[in-house]
Amino acid sequence: MIKILKNMRKKDWLLVLIIFLFVLLQVYLDLKMPDYMSEVTKLVQTENSKFNDILLNGFYMLLCAFGSLISSFAVGFLATYLASKFSENLRYKLFNKITSFSMAEVKEFKTDSLITRTTNDVTQIEMLIGMGLNLILKAPTTAIWAISKILNKNFEWSALTGVAVIVLLTVITIIMIIVIPRFKKIQKLIDKVNGLSRENINGIRVVRAFNAYNYQQDKFDKTNKELTNLQEFNQKKFALFTPVMYLVMNSLALLIYFTGAYLISNAALNLKLDLFSDMIVFSSYALQVIISFLMLAFIFMIVPRADVSARRINEVLDKKVSIKEGNIVNKKDVGTVEFINVSFKYPDADEYILKDISFSCKKGETVAFIGSTGSGKSTLVNLIPRFYDVTDGKILVDGIDVREYKSEVLNNIIGYVSQKAVIFDDSVEENIAYSNNVNKDKLKKAIEVSQAKDFVDKIGVSAHLSKAGTNISGGQKQRISIARAIYKNPEIYIFDDTFSALDYKTDLKLRKELKKYTKDATVLIVAQRIGTIMNADKIMVLDEGKCVGVGTHKELLKTCKVYQEIAYLQFRKEELDNA
Repeated sequence: MIKILKNMRKKDWLLVLIIFLFVLLQVYLDLKMPDYMSEVTKLVQTENSKFNDILLNGFYMLLCAFGSLISSFAVGFLATYLASKFSENLRYKLFNKITSFSMAEVKEFKTDSLITRTTNDVTQIEMLIGMGLNLILKAPTTAIWAISKILNKNFEWSALTGVAVIVLLTVITIIMIIVIPRFKKIQKLIDKVNGLSRENINGIRVVRAFNAYNYQQDKFDKTNKELTNLQEFNQKKFALFTPVMYLVMNSLALLIYFTGAYLISNAALNLKLDLFSDMIVFSSYALQVIISFLMLAFIFMIVPRADVSARRINEVLDKKVSIKEGNIVNKKDVGTVEFINVSFKYPDADEYILKDISFSCKKGETVAFIGSTGSGKSTLVNLIPRFYDVTDGKILVDGIDVREYKSEVLNNIIGYVSQKAVIFDDSVEENIAYSNNVNKDKLKKAIEVSQAKDFVDKIGVSAHLSKAGTNISGGQKQRISIARAIYKNPEIYIFDDTFSALDYKTDLKLRKELKKYTKDATVLIVAQRIGTIMNADKIMVLDEGKCVGVGTHKELLKTCKVYQEIAYLQFRKEELDNA
């Protein structure tokens, strides 16, 4: 928990100091009131005392109460403000850290857990600061100050107060020992609930198509009930705090008055008034001590869960990113890509996905990759923008190892279109330009080349696209994604099985226009269809992570058995001969 507080800025700590000063003022005023109450008690029972003196002390009590109210309001306002600003800063740091993660780190934490850590876990810290800061500062201050005032006043009363405090601490300790281990499990279950909800929403079409409502509901109910039972168990244990606290508090007051009555009845006449006055003051201070521990009990309800959340947040913030950024901003060539003895396996895998891949392509060339499912095509092109780093060998872009580039520079060189079209919750033009400053001419050209003009003209460039593009078809989503890369106008285009959602007619038109538009750029295409890549300058055939053939379409038909098998499954021999 202490580590997470290091994220506080200097002005945040200054605000904490101001809050603490207001807390000191509030505690002072609260503990000053019993002194005036004692004075009023003495004046009421003293002969010839002036009524104005009683009123004056009563007025001072009212001033203390009003000052305490103002201080309490100031503490609450400032603590809430501090909590909201701190959580805003923490979410910003988490977001920046997560966006710097490679796919390896994202898979390690899992998307659902990262979402929970950025939302629910940050909220727990915010609650601790907003609601608990006042109590964390006030409870020990009040307890220490009140104890110092009643210390050595009366042995019997002090002993009773000490026993009450020991009982409270014992109850708090027992409950904490039972409850704390369950908080970590609760946060993990929240991760799981988020994951199941996300899975169900994303797969709603499949769920409906297979009438799997009950199956999905059973999965969710199992986790949801486990989470509910844990929460219920913890809340039941915490519910013991209040009755125990009030029992101890009221019992202590009763015992102080009972003991006081006995002491007063046996005291000398001249001491009776002083003892009665001391009893009133002592009971007030003793109750303040108990209330302090009542506040501490509330803190103990918040702190353990916030501590678990803080540890989870620190795990993300302290995670070392496997993809380390280089510092090169200048390059030698333009539009060249070279793989030199590249091998790759995923961080948590034993088997290599790619083995000893070597090839090169120059500016203006189109290089295609084809092979059976799982042959490593997508993995190969994903190594170029450094979604993962190579295990062995190296990849050169414009003559420089990709690991030596500053990430921003490398990303500007490459225009990447993923296998699954990514659509953001924004307008058509914002999805394509991916910027607030839209160049209308570039936008128009990108839409035309990507063959998106027909449907974009119908809905308009300002039309809103929903998250994940649920209000447009799969082919339309792909064309928007392709238009985004074209708008960027990079040196190197990477199309990761991007044309699979397009019909053959649109695919053919798009490739013709794309060939003209990208004549000065390097194009890398991953494809399943022979028709998409048969006009490529170079085709690389992958099988089980190895390169089993490189050449043009006609060359591979003669020399590569794997390519022949793929080709003859998609075309008749006569069609291939005439292609």
